[in-house]
Amino acid sequence: MNRKDKLIHLHHCRGAGWKTIQTIMTNDPSLSSLFTTTRNEWVKMLPIPSNKLNLFLKDLHSLNTLDKLKTYEDRQIRCITILDEDYPFLLKQIYDPPWVLYYKGDKKLLGRRNTLGVVGTRKPTSYGLKALQTVLIPLVQKRYVIISGVATGIDSRAHEITLRAGGDTIGILGGGLMHIYPKSNIPLAEKIIDKGILISETPPETRAEPWMFPLRNRIISGLSRGVFIVEAKEKSGSLITAQAALEQGREVFALPGNVTSPESFGTNQLISDGAKLVLSSKQIEEEFLHNII
Repeated sequence: MNRKDKLIHLHHCRGAGWKTIQTIMTNDPSLSSLFTTTRNEWVKMLPIPSNKLNLFLKDLHSLNTLDKLKTYEDRQIRCITILDEDYPFLLKQIYDPPWVLYYKGDKKLLGRRNTLGVVGTRKPTSYGLKALQTVLIPLVQKRYVIISGVATGIDSRAHEITLRAGGDTIGILGGGLMHIYPKSNIPLAEKIIDKGILISETPPETRAEPWMFPLRNRIISGLSRGVFIVEAKEKSGSLITAQAALEQGREVFALPGNVTSPESFGTNQLISDGAKLVLSSKQIEEEFLHNII
């Protein structure tokens, strides 16, 4: 096993979260002692509960990752790790970049720089949908890559508008590529694979769980130079993406809305807190011109 394969193997082990892998990589950057480290040495190195350590060690010494990689390849699923030269530049700059990305589609899109994340409510209003189309189409025509989370609502519409206009889009899943969630978006996911790229930090055979989606959100913002929040309620998951974008030094754009509409509460609050108000594509284009990452 080479170093890249060892990292992918590690990434498949239960109990090996982002921080655990960071600790292992810090202690052994070459991963040369991955299979020879004793249990006592692991106990000293990893601050994880014994039940998690047991799962980790079981998988570490029993999983056949090379077989898994062959299965993925048969399904046109590829891997890119943080060790690879073509790992996305913008994503590598964040505090906690994914160790491994699994993808289907056109990898070249991950190297593009004019990338805009678009997120919002799962139940958009007609105003939100019209505004989304008005803002996105000029950007798509100028070859901006539109990134979203393949969720129902604003996410799906952002992908659909981009694809219909012949543009480039990146879809980011919470769960694995072999279990598209929600199932109603499988046709959309297949179109994204065909015309763009679908990626996930979760191993392909893993089903989506609620805790995975906030982690997914940091990838949406991490791959983007700016994030556009279209409609969001007071405690919307979209605001997690906005927060991640701020922490990563990305621009946050928000669509203003009716003060009596619950769907606009979150975006209006973002604007009040300093997000860039978006009335048309011009505000986004201007900010991208001024801030070259």
